[in-house]
Amino acid sequence: MPVERVLELYGTIAEESWFDDDITPAMFKDELFSGEGPITVWINSPGGDCIAASQIYTMLMDYKGDVTVKIDGVAASAASVVAMAGTKVLIAPTALMMIHNPATMAFGDHADMEKAIDMLSEVKESIINAYELKTGLSRVQLSHMMDDTTWMNAQKAVELGFADGILTDEKHSTDSEGYAFSASAVERALINKISVKAKVEPEPKPAGRSVQDLKAALYKKLL
Repeated sequence: MPVERVLELYGTIAEESWFDDDITPAMFKDELFSGEGPITVWINSPGGDCIAASQIYTMLMDYKGDVTVKIDGVAASAASVVAMAGTKVLIAPTALMMIHNPATMAFGDHADMEKAIDMLSEVKESIINAYELKTGLSRVQLSHMMDDTTWMNAQKAVELGFADGILTDEKHSTDSEGYAFSASAVERALINKISVKAKVEPEPKPAGRSVQDLKAALYKKLL
C-alpha cells in the first residue's frame, strides 16, 4: 500500500520562479508525479498568477490518487482556486480563505482597454467554474462574493462549502465528563494541601456533599 506523501504550496504561485518562495507549475508537477498514491497538500499562499494556478489545479484534479488539501495559513486569490482541487479540503481554525476578482495591467487605447476587460471577464468565469464545482453555490452568488473581495474564516469557509472540515488536534480532545472529574480531583487535592499547611484535618466528604461544601467547611475551621 503506497505511503501518503506530503507536498507544500508555501509562497507565491508564478509562471517562472524569481524568488525563493515562488511555486511554478513545473516545480509542482515534478514533485506531484514523483510518486503515486494518496497525497496531502499543505497550503499557505497569498495567490499569484491565475494561469499558473489553473495549471496546478488541473494537475491535482487529474491526479489518480486521493488529494487532501490542508490550509494552515491563508489560501487567497489564485491559491484558493488550487485548494478547490482537493478530494477533501480541511482548514485550520486560525486560517483564512479569500476570493476576489482577477486583475491585470493594460496599456494602450480604448480598444486595448476593452480587450483587457473582456479578458478579465473570461478569467473570472473560469475561476467561478472551480468554485462552483466545489461549493455548489450559484454563479451569481460567487460572482458577488468575488466583487466584494470576500475573506472567510474557517467556520465560514466550511459553511459555504469552500472547505469540508476544520482541522482538529485529536491529542488534546477530551470529553466533558472526564474534564469535570479531573477538575474535581484537583480541587480536592488543593484542599488537602491547604489543610496540611494549616494543620487542620479535613473532614471526609460525606455522601451527597459537594466540593464547594467541603471547601466552605474547611474555610470555617481556618477562620
